[in-house]
Amino acid sequence: MFLLGRTLMKIGEEALPTEGIGQHSTSVRTVLIVASDVRARPGSAVGEIATRTGLPQSAVSGAVARLREAGAVVTEPDPRDRRRLLIRPATETSARVVEVRSTPIDSALAAAVGGDDPERVARIVALLEELARHLPPEALTRLRD
Repeated sequence: MFLLGRTLMKIGEEALPTEGIGQHSTSVRTVLIVASDVRARPGSAVGEIATRTGLPQSAVSGAVARLREAGAVVTEPDPRDRRRLLIRPATETSARVVEVRSTPIDSALAAAVGGDDPERVARIVALLEELARHLPPEALTRLRD
């Protein structure tokens, strides 16, 4: 299961549009892990996200900066400790998030399975969509706890 998850993650990374986002010190994978954690636990501080994800605090800070720049998250000072920032998903869906969500995975998937058989790729996409319906985002939160 772990290797399947890792393979799917790499296919997903390959499918992500990268034009116009420039060079960043944080990887796409780190940004996706942080974005997922922020969605699952809105209002968390960088240190809390780092603890839950196992990522270095500097990597989480970099990912939050990228997500904020893309309009995917907002930050606000923690009312109990003004030195800390709390991170939440943005209320409005940013153009970058819309672009990422609407990008098909077909070509990255075809490259991963070693062929351009459209029927095979369509079948795999359908199976992945079915799996996604059975594993809603809150399932990840239950697995972490």
